[in-house]
Amino acid sequence: MDNASEIQKESGRRLNLAVLREPRNLAILAFVAGAIFGLLVLGWWLFPVAWENATAQELRPDLRQDYLRAAIDSYSLNPDELAANRRLDALGELAGDTMATVAASPGEQNVESIAHFQMLLGGEVAGATQQVGGAAETESPLLGTGSLLLTMCGITVVLGLALGAIYFVRRRQGEDGRPAALKARDFTRGAQQTDYGVAGESAPLSQWMTTYLIGDDLFDDSFSIDSPAGEFMGECGVGIAETIGVGSPKRVSAFEIWLFDKNDIQTVTKVLMSSHIFRDDAARERLSAKGEPVLSSPGVETVLETETLQMVARVVDMQYGEGALPEESFFERVTLELAVWSKV
Repeated sequence: MDNASEIQKESGRRLNLAVLREPRNLAILAFVAGAIFGLLVLGWWLFPVAWENATAQELRPDLRQDYLRAAIDSYSLNPDELAANRRLDALGELAGDTMATVAASPGEQNVESIAHFQMLLGGEVAGATQQVGGAAETESPLLGTGSLLLTMCGITVVLGLALGAIYFVRRRQGEDGRPAALKARDFTRGAQQTDYGVAGESAPLSQWMTTYLIGDDLFDDSFSIDSPAGEFMGECGVGIAETIGVGSPKRVSAFEIWLFDKNDIQTVTKVLMSSHIFRDDAARERLSAKGEPVLSSPGVETVLETETLQMVARVVDMQYGEGALPEESFFERVTLELAVWSKV
């Protein structure tokens, strides 16, 4: 039971990491987080929109009718055309429709008053354009009006997504415009796998090639280990363990090679280091916490063993990057071969 629980936890952890490292998923998470923060936190909680001195045009239809009926009653008692026009102007482009509704359903109101009001002011109703007592939003003391704040939040989310997409695309692309991970496959296909049968050794259960190319900042390759009958036995892979310097793309100075056995509660790891990192006692000691340090060089092999599995990781080819950083401190390209045997 303990082994099964550990297997599930380890597989779940690696699956979650792989999913979160996908640029598309990161963009979706950024959009959702931005929308929630902008609309709910800022728009609804901190700086909600509040209206003051709204015109009759912003009222519900039934309240607009009540407003117009009151204006008609006022005009019947005090026939001030200027005041009546101001009240009608407050209804804006909805004045005509509201007048028609009131005239069609006068209710308890005097029909003659409605007709007289409509006859005297009908021309002004159709052409009313002057805005009186316009609606004014209550300005936030920090960021201006509520509607402006919501607009800014939306613009920020869109710009963030656009910049994030551009960042991910640029940092994963090489000079020919293709993503670094795609270009790395060309090196993987051109690498020669080891023929263990020639040396008189048994053929491995599984054998893979993988290539890291600078610019692939999310490099993390993993493989499922299955028995000849198709039974799951474990997993293995390689990912970025350490970088050096700042800026984009990342300058990778060490890789973590790992082997997971479903029959072993511990995942075995080794750290493949650049020459500069390997010679740095402090850096080598710090990375040793992740696994046994191994100096990377073409042809070097390292063995990882668990309860029932054995894996040989071989550096097929590699090239150091050049620049302002120390010599042989980071990798331009590394092609690795992983071969796994069953010990039972």
